[in-house]
Amino acid sequence: MGSIAAIQCALTAILLVSTTVSSDDKSPIPADPSSLNTWFQDNVKPLADRKGTIDPALEAAEAKPRTIKVRQDGSGEFKTLKDAINSIPTGNTERVIVDIGPGEYIEKLKIERSKPFVTFLGSPSNKPTLSFDGTAKEYGTVYSATLEAEADYFVAANIIFKNSAPRPNGELKGEQAVALRISGDKSAFYNCRLIGFQDTLCDDKGRHLFKDCYIEGTVDYIFGSGKSLYLVTLKKLTLRIKFFLKLDCVTVDG
Repeated sequence: MGSIAAIQCALTAILLVSTTVSSDDKSPIPADPSSLNTWFQDNVKPLADRKGTIDPALEAAEAKPRTIKVRQDGSGEFKTLKDAINSIPTGNTERVIVDIGPGEYIEKLKIERSKPFVTFLGSPSNKPTLSFDGTAKEYGTVYSATLEAEADYFVAANIIFKNSAPRPNGELKGEQAVALRISGDKSAFYNCRLIGFQDTLCDDKGRHLFKDCYIEGTVDYIFGSGKSLYLVTLKKLTLRIKFFLKLDCVTVDG
């Protein structure tokens, strides 16, 4: 319980503010990866320091967070993520932290736009995997995602998003297979892994932050119209970015 409390405290201080990270001419993003965390902490202030300056709905949501646990062994409130998401009310007004236990969850998931302020939280040492094999042939490209996160202020930390469809061989139509589609505004991802082949991440629309995330694919593996900041502060991570139509990114590669 102590480790969960510590993670939740960190989320409250840094993650759950879910701001669009930006810098002005006085504090440009440093080229040196060793300086990025300092820059980040200077630009993303704890919630307690920002009261009265952020979206009132967000401030109210963070004042009353609640946690629901998903465990495949039945030791949590739910065994599946779909059931946990369904338990969140339409028009949700409070931060709901979905604490996800280890294991592979083979589910196709969607967080509707009417359910803002949701956090998916895994263990940094034993990340849960959210996996599905949806393809463009069956669902259409953007709707093939293992997780479609349409709500504002969505946050994920220590999660693996995976599309398990086979690697395209170039001989069939509709082989695109998205692991994550994010189309809500002011969303953030920390220490996550996105795994796929073609069209791994649909950075669809909205403003997003990806910090210390690993994104893997073979072609077009980041696409969309989102305006996102990708930060890599860990030397062991390699983030390769390709720019496509309308994708507006700022990247720092460690």
